[in-house]
Amino acid sequence: MTRIILAYLAVINLAAFFAFGVDKHRAEKNRDRKKNKLRRIPERTLLRLALVGGSVGAYAGMQVFRHKTQHRKFSLSVPLMVVAHLALAFWIIMK
Repeated sequence: MTRIILAYLAVINLAAFFAFGVDKHRAEKNRDRKKNKLRRIPERTLLRLALVGGSVGAYAGMQVFRHKTQHRKFSLSVPLMVVAHLALAFWIIMK
């Protein structure tokens, strides 16, 4: 069971990290285009990836790609999710 949980966390955190990178790339490309804009990843999706266990990957993606760091919704909620997820992990380990 532990391996399954660790594998899930690895996958969801990588997915969150790369989602932030893809969205940043599309945002930059859309600045240069007048037509045929690339479809962005909705903020709701980025936050949900963080919420379901990908908070560390989301936070890393925010810092590495410098994406969504000025949005209060992200700059407050993602670090809080990291703390909550780490507290939950600590509680489970100490149980």
